[in-house]
Amino acid sequence: MPYSHHSHSGQFCRHATGNLEDVVLEAIRRGFEVYGLTEHVPRYRTVDLYPEEAGMDLQALHEQFDAFIREAHRLKTQYASQITLLVGLETDYITSIDLDQLESLLERNRGRVEYIVGSIHHVGGIPIDFDIDTFRKSLAQQPGRTENEQMESFLCSYFDAQFQLFQRFHPEIIGHFDLCRLYHPEIRLSDYPRAWDLLKRNISYAVEYGALFEVNAAAFRKHWNTAYPAEDILKVILDYGGRLALSDDSHGPHAVGLNYHRVLKYLRREDVSELWLLQVCDSPNKAERNIQPVKAPDEWWNHSFWNKSSSYD
Repeated sequence: MPYSHHSHSGQFCRHATGNLEDVVLEAIRRGFEVYGLTEHVPRYRTVDLYPEEAGMDLQALHEQFDAFIREAHRLKTQYASQITLLVGLETDYITSIDLDQLESLLERNRGRVEYIVGSIHHVGGIPIDFDIDTFRKSLAQQPGRTENEQMESFLCSYFDAQFQLFQRFHPEIIGHFDLCRLYHPEIRLSDYPRAWDLLKRNISYAVEYGALFEVNAAAFRKHWNTAYPAEDILKVILDYGGRLALSDDSHGPHAVGLNYHRVLKYLRREDVSELWLLQVCDSPNKAERNIQPVKAPDEWWNHSFWNKSSSYD
């Protein structure tokens, strides 16, 4: 459908490209009706900076995020007649400092941050989606005498961090649920019983408070054969009554709507009959943000958007 709840731009994210306005203009050109702008929150320790942020001081990162919020709302107003823009953020959870500071950031931006994409990108303080070597470093620090034991410990740490994030902030969108297996998409999570139980706990909790689970097209450009989440988790989400939303997780204008035609095929293959999206409303949700999920029109796969989508990729 012509919706996305998760995006980035090079103007406010050093590992993305392009200006935020160009991202919005591309979303309009491609026929999106609702598009979420969700830059990463700043980091709070120099040691946590990504290589592309080398040389930036922490205050500059905070000012960059504040500038994003201002620009996103400017664009929301300027292009309101052409597209509905939602202004949110994507979380990071490296240490407890990040959660405490996120709470302060949300309080300072009350009413300006309309929703949260709840994502985990680190395990044991180490990025798990930067490159394969860094992922292996995170895995190697896990307790266990065998590779299998280390992997289970790694997965448990990931899902425990995810659960803490859910409990504290009730993110409206669950970001790339199974990013933990980015470099090993062949892993069957049910082969790790402790992690599998935690995974199901997290899904149950998110369903209970009303979250939407994003179907994230970025997995395709990471050489997956599915979106995030893959089939095993998608089945659990649907079995638990979970609701799905679409995200392109674009990192610049070139990736707006990228691989959406493959998302369509994936969801049709998995018999997904319903999609949901976020909509600003007057009444606060459980997290005291004025946004709520609404169901997309029936037979979403028949929307004319899909005819155009396949011609771009």
